Amino acid sequence: MEYLYIGKLVNTHGIKGEVRLLSKFRHKDKVFVKDFKFYVGKDKKEYIVETYRRHKNFDMVLFKDNYDINLIEHLKGSLVYINKEDLKLDKNVFLSIDLIGFDVIINDKLVGVINDVLDTPANEVLVLDTGVMIPYVNAFIKNIDMEKRHVIVNDVKGLIS
Repeated sequence: MEYLYIGKLVNTHGIKGEVRLLSKFRHKDKVFVKDFKFYVGKDKKEYIVETYRRHKNFDMVLFKDNYDINLIEHLKGSLVYINKEDLKLDKNVFLSIDLIGFDVIINDKLVGVINDVLDTPANEVLVLDTGVMIPYVNAFIKNIDMEKRHVIVNDVKGLIS
């Protein structure tokens, strides 16, 4: 099982077991749904989503069979994961971490290989083995070829010195 981090359980909400999650996960519509399995904490204990709603900048979740604050209060501060295999994305949709190991090409020239993807407050950033960082936004990314494992980047002045 490959776990994907989706957020942090920051607090409880009310006395009926609802929890507040802070999450920047891009595909919330696929995971914050009834009967989806979350894995919480260091031991990655399984919890099943009963209900979901947005409240301010929080994702509010009620877990099945945990309808009392006393049953979930110990989870405050825990990290929340999902099983990557449970995530069913639409065709031609993928996770940014799936780009690790892809070649980055500008003007038909290889400029590096993606080593990491950083999650910043503004957007994600592709980190190349050459030290170059490329914002993962449409203004920079021209095309992604999953079969050839290439990311084609627009030639933006000042991006590559």
